Amino acid sequence: MEKVTVLGAGLAGSECAWQLVKRGIGVRLVEMKPEKLTPAHVSPYFGELVCSNSLRSDELTNAVGLLKAEMRKMGSLILASADANRVAAGGALAVDREGFAQYITRHLEEHTLVEVVRAEAREIPEGEVVVATGPLSSDAIAQVIARLCGEQELHFYDAVAPIVTLESVDMDSAYFASRYDKGTADYVNCPMTKEEYLAFVTELVSAKEAEVHGFDDGGVFEGCMPVEVMARRGVDTLRYGPLKPVGLRDPRTGQESYAVVQLRRDNAQGTLYNMVGFQTHLTWGEQRRVFSMIPALRNAEFVRYGVMHRNTYLDSPRLLDRYYRLRSQPRISFAGQMTGVEGYVESAASGMLVGIETAARLLGLPPVDFPQETAIGALGLYISGGSVGDFQPMNINFGIISPLGRKVRGKRNKNAEISRRSLETIDRLLEREVFRCEDPV
Repeated sequence: MEKVTVLGAGLAGSECAWQLVKRGIGVRLVEMKPEKLTPAHVSPYFGELVCSNSLRSDELTNAVGLLKAEMRKMGSLILASADANRVAAGGALAVDREGFAQYITRHLEEHTLVEVVRAEAREIPEGEVVVATGPLSSDAIAQVIARLCGEQELHFYDAVAPIVTLESVDMDSAYFASRYDKGTADYVNCPMTKEEYLAFVTELVSAKEAEVHGFDDGGVFEGCMPVEVMARRGVDTLRYGPLKPVGLRDPRTGQESYAVVQLRRDNAQGTLYNMVGFQTHLTWGEQRRVFSMIPALRNAEFVRYGVMHRNTYLDSPRLLDRYYRLRSQPRISFAGQMTGVEGYVESAASGMLVGIETAARLLGLPPVDFPQETAIGALGLYISGGSVGDFQPMNINFGIISPLGRKVRGKRNKNAEISRRSLETIDRLLEREVFRCEDPV
C-alpha cells in the first residue's frame, strides 16, 4: 500500500498521521520547520501551540469538553500529549507548550511507519495527500492551494497574546484565584479600579499598531479579536469580555473589582504566564507602555510580545465534502484551521476525522460517517455545507450538534444530555472494523 503524504505537522497533520499509522498505513510527513519558520512559530517541534497554551474547558457541559472526550475515546495523540503535559488551569485543559510539542514529535518520529521529511512543501504530490499546512501556509504552497481551489481562498488575521514572567508580577497588587472558586486557584488576577481601567482603555484605543499589510478591523475573526480592537467597540467592552470581574473577589477587600486582567500559567514550572484575552498587534514598545499601566504589571518582564499574522481559510462548503476531501479531486483532503474549524482542539479533530476516514477508504472498509449527533461529525458537516450565508470559521458549539428532540430543563442539564448521547454514539461507532484494525503502538 502506498504511503499517504501529509503536508504539515501541526495539530491537524500530526493527528491525521497518527490515525493513519495506527491502522498500518504508512505516512510521509512533510514539515518545513526548522528549515523555514512562520512569523508565529519558534520551535522545530510538531504540534507547536501559538496563540495560547489552553485547550479550553474539559467539562462535558461545554462543547469543546465533549469534543475532547470523543477524541480521547478514539485514541487521539494530541489529547494524550495534552493529558501528559497538563498544567493547572482550573476547569480548563492547559499544557506546557514545549513538553506538549516534544511528546507529539517523539511519538511520530519514532514510529516505524512514519517517514519525516524536513522541507518546505512547494507542490501537492501525486497519490493520496492531506494538506494540513495551516493558516500560516508558506507563500509557495498557498499559491498552489489557491490555484487548486480556483482562487477562492479567504483571509482573516489572528493575534497572539503576550507572556510575562511570574516573578515580575507585583503580587501586592494581584492574587491567585479561579472564577467562582471553581477548581484550584490557578489564575493570577490583576484587579483595576475604575480610574485605572478608564485610563488604561484611553491609552489602549489610541496606541500605535504594528504595520500589518492589508489589516483592517473587519477582517479579524471574532474568536481572536485583538484587545485594542475590542476596546474601540466601547469603553465597557473589555469589562464584559476578557477583563470581566464577575466571580472574582479581591481577598484584600472581599469585593469584586471594577475590572480584572487574568494571567494563565504557560509552562509546567509555573514561571511564565500569558495574558488571557490579550491578543494584540500593537507595536512592542506600545505593548510595554500600555500594559504596564495595569498595576500588577507595572514592572512586568515580557518574554514574548503579542504579534499579528495572516491566517487563511477555504470556502469549504463549496470545496470540501464531509470527509474534508476536495470535491473536484477526492485524493486530496484538507485538515486543520484552513478548513474553517477554529481552535486547537477543532483543528486536531479535523485531522483525526480525515485520518480515520482516509484509512477506512484505503483499507476497503465502509466510511464511519460520523453523524451530527457527535461533535466531531457536526464539525465536518458544518464545514461541508452546514453554514448559512457567508462562510466563517467556527468553534465547536452545541448549536451545530443535532438537538435532543425533547425538552430538558436547564442549559447545563441539556448540554450534559447531548454529551451523554454523543459519547454513547461514539461507543457504538468504536465497534466498526476501522477501529478494530488499529495497529498496536
